[in-house]
Amino acid sequence: MSDASRTRTTKEKGDADPGPTQFRLPDPAVLSRSMADIAERSQRLVADWLKRQQQETQEVDPLNIGSAFMEMTAKLMANPAAIMTAQIGFWQDYMTLWQNTTRRMMGMPAEAVIDAPSSDRRFKDEAWKDNEVFDFIKQSYLLSARYVHDVVTHVDGLDPKTAQKVDFYSRQFCDAMSPSNFLLTNPEVLRKTAETGGENLLKGLNNLLADLERGKGKLHIKMTDMDAFHVGENIGVSPGKVIYQNDLMQLIQYSPTTENVLKRPLLIGPPWINKFYILDLRPRNSFVRWAVSQGHTVFVVSWVNPDEKLAEKGFEDYMHEGYLAALDAIEQATGEREVNAIGYCLGGTLLASTLAYMAAKGDDRIKSATFFVTMMDFQDAGELGVFIDEEQLRSLEEKMNERGYLEGSEMATTFNMLRANDLIWSFVVNNYLLGNDPFPFDLLYWNADSTRMPARMHSFYLRKMYQKNLLARPGGIELSDVPIDLREVKVPAYFLSTREDHIAPWKSTYRGTQLLSGKKRFVLAASGHIAGVVNPPEGGKYSHWINEQLPADPEAWFKGATEIAGSWWPDWHRWVSAQAKAQVPARVPGDGKLKPIQDAPGSYVKVRLS
Repeated sequence: MSDASRTRTTKEKGDADPGPTQFRLPDPAVLSRSMADIAERSQRLVADWLKRQQQETQEVDPLNIGSAFMEMTAKLMANPAAIMTAQIGFWQDYMTLWQNTTRRMMGMPAEAVIDAPSSDRRFKDEAWKDNEVFDFIKQSYLLSARYVHDVVTHVDGLDPKTAQKVDFYSRQFCDAMSPSNFLLTNPEVLRKTAETGGENLLKGLNNLLADLERGKGKLHIKMTDMDAFHVGENIGVSPGKVIYQNDLMQLIQYSPTTENVLKRPLLIGPPWINKFYILDLRPRNSFVRWAVSQGHTVFVVSWVNPDEKLAEKGFEDYMHEGYLAALDAIEQATGEREVNAIGYCLGGTLLASTLAYMAAKGDDRIKSATFFVTMMDFQDAGELGVFIDEEQLRSLEEKMNERGYLEGSEMATTFNMLRANDLIWSFVVNNYLLGNDPFPFDLLYWNADSTRMPARMHSFYLRKMYQKNLLARPGGIELSDVPIDLREVKVPAYFLSTREDHIAPWKSTYRGTQLLSGKKRFVLAASGHIAGVVNPPEGGKYSHWINEQLPADPEAWFKGATEIAGSWWPDWHRWVSAQAKAQVPARVPGDGKLKPIQDAPGSYVKVRLS
């Protein structure tokens, strides 16, 4: 083999030409041992899979995708002219791409026919632009993906829900077929394969087998170094005590860091889809630590990770054993009857429901409410609506009734599909093709630390709210035989939504401002469902928008809004502290009638899925 055939030149962005890169041959002994290990593990996985197939009845189309695409095809066939127009446009662009690629190969300048947005990290490697072949592959893929999208989104007469499902799964297909996801069409992978003599592919195969083993035959992609973090040691470390617990939650009271504190305590109710320490990841980005430093006596609900024993716990049980039980405990711990409350995502939906229930019962202990990225009107639930139809709900309920709960990993997969390129395919490339170990990242550790959902509660939530949108209707939902009406909630309310939220779209969360009857403030933060919320002032990474007016149309609100640099946290603190400015000497956990049970973050949060 000649030297020319054993080397090739690479050039990284911003660097001088590093010269020829050697093709390194793998060590035969290492290769032999690796292949023997891979063969043994593969045989075991296949045997386990075959055994499981004999025990389980597999549904042909549990997501009901087939009927949606059949309906789309029927509508397309009824209008062949639209297909022809789309095809003609596609082939014209494709011919232009061929011509421009030919010009580039001849050393002549040529404009790109189509390019990926700068935010698309799949094509960040310089070879996607600098190399004519890879540039052609990239543009060819982008043209094809645009063609598919144009066809499926311009079908006349298609039911909106069906159209949304077709569009969603078409994008899933296009994302999966990206050339960046394959060895022979990814320049970065080819370069590393040459540099390591293929060791990256062996390491990647081992990573793949490890993920299959961890998922017991199902692919459970490892997104971060799961051994790098330990709750209560290097994340979730704000000092405090568990002062109360029941079947569904532990209540944590955090230790003060100021001499005086606001008289009115702060109660935070996170979602029970994930664990509470998203608000207490590290000291530098901990909302809990920051709120304590601003003089709040902070209480946080830490939900249990339920098993089959809690299958019959319903939405109203989370209200009674969550917020209402916490209010009783706070009064015992501090002597204070009145509190400020925060609800995050599903915790916010529960908070709004609880406030409506309390209004019906004449209970006024919650004096102000803050809603982080919270849905109250589910009319437009975004792409999560793709998973909420009768066929899928029946299939989901059958699974939940067998086990008594919904596996947290199944919920996590659904959320990851909403951002497949970032949360699925980027890790496929990094872990399996490049053979890299996942980077230690606290947020991704939290994302992987999912929880189960009790069957009765989750069925109620999906059917009553997502499917039927009954929470937005007066008396549409009953909790403990009490019809509730969000319009009866008159406490001051602060709404925090995020502009790029793929779980709770901000225009949908904005509708909550039109439902509650008290004084309201709506703030829109940049970024998404997590990063837009966990945005400490010290970092000031993302901006936020404010507008004192609350028109019915969210677009009208945004047009009149003013963008403010930095975190929204200080704006919230000014708002909530203005509700009641009185202060008292700082309260230490255990000084009241409730004695500490254990140190924060408690034991419930440490229960992981097997």
